[in-house]
Amino acid sequence: MFQSTLQPALRKLGLSAALLALSMTAAQAQPLFANLYKQQYGYAPACTACHRDGGGSPLNNFGKQFKDAGESLAAFTKIADLDADGDGFKNAVEAMAKANPGVKESTPNNKGAWLDISSLIPKEVQDQFPDVKEYLPRDAFLTPQDIERAKGMGAVLSQKDDNTIYIPLKDKRPAGAALIFPAEYQGKAFFLMLVTDRQLTITSVQPINTRQVKEAANPALYGGFKGLALDKLTGGDGKDLKAAVANAVKKAGTLVFVRLKTA
Repeated sequence: MFQSTLQPALRKLGLSAALLALSMTAAQAQPLFANLYKQQYGYAPACTACHRDGGGSPLNNFGKQFKDAGESLAAFTKIADLDADGDGFKNAVEAMAKANPGVKESTPNNKGAWLDISSLIPKEVQDQFPDVKEYLPRDAFLTPQDIERAKGMGAVLSQKDDNTIYIPLKDKRPAGAALIFPAEYQGKAFFLMLVTDRQLTITSVQPINTRQVKEAANPALYGGFKGLALDKLTGGDGKDLKAAVANAVKKAGTLVFVRLKTA
């Protein structure tokens, strides 16, 4: 169980404070970049600022511009006068107005609900916990100690693997965890979701976006992960798709374990 890891913070925060933390936390596949966005514009964005379909999905035009400009704080200045979503407003103008610079339907005059709490949690995650109303996203910024612990578990992680773990709360207590993460096969990326119960045992691994690797949508690739503890995962051998999935799940599961489980 990882309740002991989070419970002191939850007791200190209380549920209402947890909700406040949620509204201020970036639900993005790369929380480092979300934090840079917050430094630049004063608030944390939802994942759709940079991703087409939410955290972990392919980049939209704003995300691509940010990446091409160097993925740094200075990158926002470089792309400030561009109009990524083609709605007639410059990126910086939209961002400063708390409109979404990556979505055409969101403008300074009609911002939309992209910063609502429900928008900060990917729909795919919410679907896994239909009775849950509150979440505590936890940024998985990997420390040197985390990376060393992961190495001891047989997984090679780096700060490039930083992510956001979505923790559903029931009666102020963690009810599980979910992570959207990338995988790669033959140089092409696809995206998966890992879901666990409160004991950090896998309840499902599912494909989220397989546009570039269509065969990765096959459910048969994922059924064998159900019931496995995150610290008992093994990687795959070989260069086939099954091995690529196993290696990605191993990395993702290890990341969740080292961030949520006490040392």
